[in-house]
Amino acid sequence: MLVEYKKVKVYQADALILDEVDFHADEGEFIYIIGKVGSGKSSLLKTMYCEIDINPDEAEQAEVLGRDLTKIRRKEVPALRKEMGIIFQDFQLLHDRNVFQNLRFVLKATGWKKKEDINKRIEEVLADVGMSEKSYKMPSELSGGEQQRIAIARALLNTPKIIVADEPTGNLDPETATNIVALLKDITKTGTAVVMSTHNIPMLDKFPGIVYQCEDGNIKEITQEYNKQDTTTI
Repeated sequence: MLVEYKKVKVYQADALILDEVDFHADEGEFIYIIGKVGSGKSSLLKTMYCEIDINPDEAEQAEVLGRDLTKIRRKEVPALRKEMGIIFQDFQLLHDRNVFQNLRFVLKATGWKKKEDINKRIEEVLADVGMSEKSYKMPSELSGGEQQRIAIARALLNTPKIIVADEPTGNLDPETATNIVALLKDITKTGTAVVMSTHNIPMLDKFPGIVYQCEDGNIKEITQEYNKQDTTTI
């Protein structure tokens, strides 16, 4: 199991936002987390890469990629994140350097040394996301969808076991959003799990997956229930 949460309490600042969280993710799974703004979707994702801490006294189990998040030390967090891909709604590209330099920066920061290995890996991930011709473009020269593809390429650099995506289509038009979710879904065929928060409910029909819903301070899996409901009821 890549992620295993049992009876975890999730806080935002000092406020309890999700109680008794039971959640898990395994290889190749495509998982949606849905819910209203402020329902805890982003906070849950942030616990997975240790942006938000989990109190050891308020979790029966909280493991990500074999690490116990109730005991993990700050110096161990970079190694955990290296095994993950993290995608943000606002892309978070470095705007003072081009696409190639953005990706090279990440590889060098995560321990890659040889120029030929770095160049080869960048070529591979850009090909994976259909952006091979954009390597020397600045982020400002790219559309929103292209920037998100580069953000996905960045997330793929270290061959992650899991990708955590926080509203990755939130700033995109419907057609571009569909293409981005299709790309993320396709990534799961390699065995990488994708956990994605979203407000884009129609995507759940186009690209079926496991569905969790955050509501009223709780999270529950509603995959089966969702498939029996009209999307407008969620």
